[in-house]
Amino acid sequence: MTTETRPTAVLPPARPGPDWLPDPGTYGAAPDRCIVELTARFGPLTTLRRRLTALDATLTVAPDSDDCVLSLELAGRALGGRVLTFVSTSLTPTDQATRLHVPGELALAGDPAPALFGFRVVERTADRLLVLGTLGLPYRPLRRTTGLTLPRIRPADRIRLLVAAEFTCPV
Repeated sequence: MTTETRPTAVLPPARPGPDWLPDPGTYGAAPDRCIVELTARFGPLTTLRRRLTALDATLTVAPDSDDCVLSLELAGRALGGRVLTFVSTSLTPTDQATRLHVPGELALAGDPAPALFGFRVVERTADRLLVLGTLGLPYRPLRRTTGLTLPRIRPADRIRLLVAAEFTCPV
């Protein structure tokens, strides 16, 4: 019996991702680790506050920061059985990477509307990201663009989405 030695292929080292995000990969937020709240305000008054269910919350971290994507799919009684989606176009760190500006598109049934989430990074490790963020939009343009309507007894001039999510474990 003879043995034959074959050369082994050496893979290049993995490219690290941005240092202000976890290691490259796809991270998900479990439904019990993602809290979303929809608030309608009319002047100084809150006229509606409802919890939304996160059907999907995904953060894709790529080696190049321009390719990182945050996506959310939300449902709830306040949305009338429809699904509200947010898909980011980029993730930009600010304030020494303690905050993230996440512009993207918010869509319900109609055309997507441009939106900007402002996230505060609560905790970041190599395999976990805990964030708290808000998105505020004027109600009328949002209603015209996406078709989001509130009951007549709930007047509003501004809508706010509050998101607290823990992205863990590469999927």
